[in-house]
Amino acid sequence: MRKPRFRYIRRRLAKGMLPLFAPLALAPLTTPIGSASSKPTNDTKRTKAKIADLKVMKFNQVAYNLYSNMELQNTGLRFEVFEKALTGYYNMKRNGKVSDKPVITVIDFTKSSNQKRLWVIDLDKKELLFNTYVSHGRNSGEEFAEHFSNTNESFMSSIGFYVTENTYYGKHGLSLKLNGLDEGYNTNAMDRSIVMHGAEYATEEFIKQAGRLGRSLGCPAVPIEEHEDIIKAVVGGTAIYAHAAHDAYTSQYLDHVSAMAELLSENQKDVPPSVTPEAAT
Repeated sequence: MRKPRFRYIRRRLAKGMLPLFAPLALAPLTTPIGSASSKPTNDTKRTKAKIADLKVMKFNQVAYNLYSNMELQNTGLRFEVFEKALTGYYNMKRNGKVSDKPVITVIDFTKSSNQKRLWVIDLDKKELLFNTYVSHGRNSGEEFAEHFSNTNESFMSSIGFYVTENTYYGKHGLSLKLNGLDEGYNTNAMDRSIVMHGAEYATEEFIKQAGRLGRSLGCPAVPIEEHEDIIKAVVGGTAIYAHAAHDAYTSQYLDHVSAMAELLSENQKDVPPSVTPEAAT
């Protein structure tokens, strides 16, 4: 007789406590304070990462369209090198390092010196202004440039991004001063007197006689018959990118996200006031 009585009491207690626990059971689940703040943070990071990836993809698409439309692949300029040069140009522009002159110079030191490995490009006109030979430093290598330095009297070439400064007349005639922007790679260019100039040893005739292009003390020397026209085209705060197969090379100017931001900003400036941003896109 005691057993049924115990079951009866237990049922009555359960019914009495149900109103107390019902609000807790029906309430939405909450997250502990510690994880509540971390989840939005993680979501925000993931969202930012996705946006950054999209910007990189978009910038690469813009760069490839320009590369293809100008048929730069037919000149021997690799897209990988052009894309880096373009990224650096827009970052340099964003940081106020270059002028409004829309010209970039690309040097690809992975190529033989017997090949035309310098390109001067007008981005506004989408025009290749020059494609010619350029020398490397005597201690950088023979036919190929394999060693690079930022040290005075190393007689090696330096890689990275430069901005062109003013011209002067020296022992090589009209010459152009270069200011290196990549710390540890070319920032001693001014102290080393690394300049663009013309040279007889940077010509096709010299290659035929010596079997390779002549070498400089570290300066990017160009054919004597073209050097004045090239220098006049790139003087005045324009960007130069000297590329090499150098795994350790890094640069703040190779930031695709900020390059895309500058590109978008530049495009918005070109939109007439009567055109809305939505219509422009």
